[in-house]
Amino acid sequence: MNNVIETFYNAFSNLDAETMASCYHEDIVFEDPAFGVLKGERAKNMWRMLCESQKNKDFQVTFSNITSNNNEGSASWQAFYTFSKTGRKVHNIIDARFEFKDGKIIKHTDTFNLHKWSKQALGLKGFILGRTKYFSNKLKAQTNKLLDHFEKKKASSN
Repeated sequence: MNNVIETFYNAFSNLDAETMASCYHEDIVFEDPAFGVLKGERAKNMWRMLCESQKNKDFQVTFSNITSNNNEGSASWQAFYTFSKTGRKVHNIIDARFEFKDGKIIKHTDTFNLHKWSKQALGLKGFILGRTKYFSNKLKAQTNKLLDHFEKKKASSN
């Protein structure tokens, strides 16, 4: 299943959300510290939103350490970008775990150091608040609100 993971991250590095979404099973469950748990089309839409937001910007993805068998896999990946709300440079290091079904990713869990990310993205405010449950909950609420708006916009344009 290495090829599915490679296809997913090659598409991400090209901001090709539709190819990324095609790697996901229809019953996908995605989880990370920024969005929490997203299921099905909402997980796919999160990648669509992220890719759309990074077009013509300094976004870069690298990936390595791909391992897998027919049931599960893992990879390491890194994202380099400018956080739009603050203009601060971010280098996020992420560990990804995958579970597969029917030749596609059915579970995708990304883990990263939220405190380290918050310090880079938000500066002093992130340094102070980035370890707190309050910050984690507020971030998930904000990212999901952005995703809600993206999905509404997408639905009204169809």
